[in-house]
Amino acid sequence: MRKSFILFLSVLAAGSLDAQVLDGNKFGDNWSLGVNGGIVSPFTYRSFFEKSRAVVGLDINKQLSPVYGLTLESNWTVNTVSSMTTQHSNTAFDAFNVMLLNRMNLNRLLFGYDEGKPSLFEIELLGGFGWLRLNNFYADGEGTNHLASKAGVNFNFNVGEKRAWTIAVKPAVFWDMSMWDAGQANRYPNFNSNHANWEITAGIVYHFKNSNGKHYMSKVRVYDAAEVASLNAVINTLRQEVVAKDDQLHRVNDALRKEEHKSADLARALDECRRREPKVITTNKKTLESVVTFRQGKVVIDPSQQPNVERIATYLRNHRKARVIILGYASPEGSAEVNARIARQRAEAVRNMLVTKYRIDERRITAKGQGVGYMFEEPDWNRVSICTIAED
Repeated sequence: MRKSFILFLSVLAAGSLDAQVLDGNKFGDNWSLGVNGGIVSPFTYRSFFEKSRAVVGLDINKQLSPVYGLTLESNWTVNTVSSMTTQHSNTAFDAFNVMLLNRMNLNRLLFGYDEGKPSLFEIELLGGFGWLRLNNFYADGEGTNHLASKAGVNFNFNVGEKRAWTIAVKPAVFWDMSMWDAGQANRYPNFNSNHANWEITAGIVYHFKNSNGKHYMSKVRVYDAAEVASLNAVINTLRQEVVAKDDQLHRVNDALRKEEHKSADLARALDECRRREPKVITTNKKTLESVVTFRQGKVVIDPSQQPNVERIATYLRNHRKARVIILGYASPEGSAEVNARIARQRAEAVRNMLVTKYRIDERRITAKGQGVGYMFEEPDWNRVSICTIAED
């Protein structure tokens, strides 16, 4: 008994140490509910199936550590026929018991719980004591209360990806420890094979979800003081980098605001240009000039510039003999090859809009790229297509 008590304390201590690196090990965690069914048969004197009878039961389980757990079990046996002619039962359930059982998981005890998840197949040892009630035990119909003990093995199959269900096969030996011999040689609780039963049951257990969101305990990494200090140093360094990046971002935002003010000034200037009446230069030919501006690196006509294109289209529709020459330009940034391509595409963009949107005959339009333009002192203003209308 002393050795068993020491072993029990050792298992509890191991569970407490293990709990320091486990997640989902609170009091409300690791509860499960199971139902059982099977047969029981006397341990001695007769064949297994000769006096076997059905048994059904219910158990409530609490896992205290990956290795150790407790089970509160209640089993009910059906239609017992006693081997003693003076004993009989007229009830549907002739006996029932309530047992407090200790469970030890051999897989986790021997091989550890390193993965932090139940294996597909595991073996548990269990044993404990409890209360046994025999109904209508004597001929006068009086029932009796007995001290009982149970020891056995659970073969567990943990199914499902979440391991929420366990299917178990549970062979065990059940002792009626308060039964004494006819000669009353043993009137004290004892383990006697003559007063024992084989108990072969199978059951299914549902494991309730834990505070960690899983149906089982899971491993968490434990950091030592040196590792925590190292991580804090890394965090402080990252914070300093964030502060430096914030300063840099403020400077970039200031520069951006300046550019936005500059862009607003340019927009106002361009708006004034758009509000001006088309300038007609009269020499030996009638000419009309309109400027279409583009954003940096863009060859698509901005919606704000479409009125300038429409002005040209309107003039061409009203003057059937007029034709237009479109010269595309680029600002000096970038390579000469890129600027030449962009300048050509800007001229073609205006031509395409005149043809597709305003139905101007493309034979009346000439579009050419002129590369980098130097018409304006402000380099950004040279991103344009200049449309010049000539009429004989």
